[in-house]
Amino acid sequence: MTEAVLERPVTKSSQGKRNRALGRRGEDAAAHFLECRGYDIVARNWTCYAGEADIIARDDDAVVFVEVKTRRNCDKGMPSEAVTPEKRERYERIALEYLANCGIVDVPIRFDIVSIVIIAPDRAVVRHHINAFGGA
Repeated sequence: MTEAVLERPVTKSSQGKRNRALGRRGEDAAAHFLECRGYDIVARNWTCYAGEADIIARDDDAVVFVEVKTRRNCDKGMPSEAVTPEKRERYERIALEYLANCGIVDVPIRFDIVSIVIIAPDRAVVRHHINAFGGA
């Protein structure tokens, strides 16, 4: 007797769910990574008209806006390479809106990228790009 193994086809919907789950895992790992290095996470997935900031943190006196990019491999390049000039401009608008919304003035701000490549179910390579973009 032979058995037929039916595999579910990969659909756009299932692929989107897998990508969202990977993104959530990456954001959780990035938040843990930053907390272990002394950052105070003040917001996650903060949303405004301009878009969403994955993580907003404090590093000493600086407010840090962190974009998290997670990939299963590097076939399409390193995760940080996916932060396009348009995404950088959007993050700057998000930062301005956050600072205005919270009444924060006269503090240094910084834009970081946490790049994560999953290498096993319980292992990843994490690279923290400090001051990755924005004003000097």
